Amino acid sequence: MKDALFIFLQHIVPQHLLSRLTGKLADCEIPAIKNFLIDTFIKQFDVSLDQAVEKEAHNYASFNAFFTRELEPGARPICSKKNGIACPADGAISQIGDIANGCIFQAKGKTFSCQELLGGDEKLSADFEHGSFATIYLSPRDYHRVHMPIDGKLLSTHYIPGQLFSVNTTTANNVNRLFSRNERLVCIFETDVGKMALVLVGAMIVAGIETVWAGQIAPPPRTVTTTLYENVGGISLAKGSELGRFKLGSTVIMLFQEQACSWLENFEEGKTTRMGELLGSVNPEAANAF
Repeated sequence: MKDALFIFLQHIVPQHLLSRLTGKLADCEIPAIKNFLIDTFIKQFDVSLDQAVEKEAHNYASFNAFFTRELEPGARPICSKKNGIACPADGAISQIGDIANGCIFQAKGKTFSCQELLGGDEKLSADFEHGSFATIYLSPRDYHRVHMPIDGKLLSTHYIPGQLFSVNTTTANNVNRLFSRNERLVCIFETDVGKMALVLVGAMIVAGIETVWAGQIAPPPRTVTTTLYENVGGISLAKGSELGRFKLGSTVIMLFQEQACSWLENFEEGKTTRMGELLGSVNPEAANAF
């Protein structure tokens, strides 16, 4: 009954208005307001600043500055295995596995289309047919910067407007096509093993999505926006480099092409992760297949 009420409210609340108002509040720099928000959040979610560069909570200019805080160098060691895939974010594995018949597993009895996730682009989704995916959920207390799992050169980004359902176990189990319905930013990279997609999925009260090369991407005007980078000098990011960040939490979905990677067997639904942790390995021989 409780879950049913929660899902019902998800459908009737003004998702975008609520999220944008939250964003305004999270950017507020009035000391009394931002300090209250930060203190309440730390207490509610048991947040530690021990590994943060700035350890004094009230020194952050706003709640968003606190939420996207930088960590000390070495706080998240990047896996050193030559062909290793580094986990792109702190969080927990929502799902991990293979893309089957063009579909990605969401939760028991639920899948969503890879093509829909990528904005309906049939040609782009065909690149990931029979490939592999990993969905990583960032909880409120996690580090909220997203980093590169392997070396890559940015080819394009695709901002896709959508709804803003909350992202958690309850919604994953009860909202059909959750990740392909929510607002999201698709980042396509060329790598040594073919194309890789990193999809940053928005959610209720997520105040924005940023990248290191373009600043804040969401929320822009609510239209599909594609930006090509392949022929403009190129943006190359090394494994472990920061890619972007969420202003309030959400989810990252990683896609690799067919036979390009294999995941470690100990990763399964619900397993917690840390950015930089070894998640699997790429297959160098896959480069010859594309």
